[in-house]
Amino acid sequence: METHTADTIDTNESDEVTTIAPEQPADAEGAAAEPAVMHREIAEWRGRDLVDSAGERIGKLEEVYFDVETDEPQFGTVKEGFIGRHLTFVPLAGIIIGPDNLQVPVTKEQVSSAPNIALQGGELSQGDESALYHHYQLNYTAPETQSGRRLARR
Repeated sequence: METHTADTIDTNESDEVTTIAPEQPADAEGAAAEPAVMHREIAEWRGRDLVDSAGERIGKLEEVYFDVETDEPQFGTVKEGFIGRHLTFVPLAGIIIGPDNLQVPVTKEQVSSAPNIALQGGELSQGDESALYHHYQLNYTAPETQSGRRLARR
């Protein structure tokens, strides 16, 4: 299945900015729209700077977590702190892909106050997932999967 980006806004002749829509609407015939971004593009996001909605640097993107039902990127992790650095989750829905960074639609303060989550084998518990979604005021319902978890890292 071919995928595409949601919107492209040309900032000048050589730089391109892409906005990834949080949800893709159905087309005129009611069919579900295609995923917003190709997974090979997401692999290129790792190591790029994340900036907040005001353009303030948050950190470098470490990992990407996908929704197990929609296969869309939902959260990324960044390393925070100078002493005792830890991974913090940042929502990726609504991300703006710029030539030099990835801009997320939250503030640096929201990221700094996000729940501290201890990963167990690269996975979050269902309770940690719920706390994360609620912190960023995102809707959360546990999927009807064996694990009961919505997020998976790839």
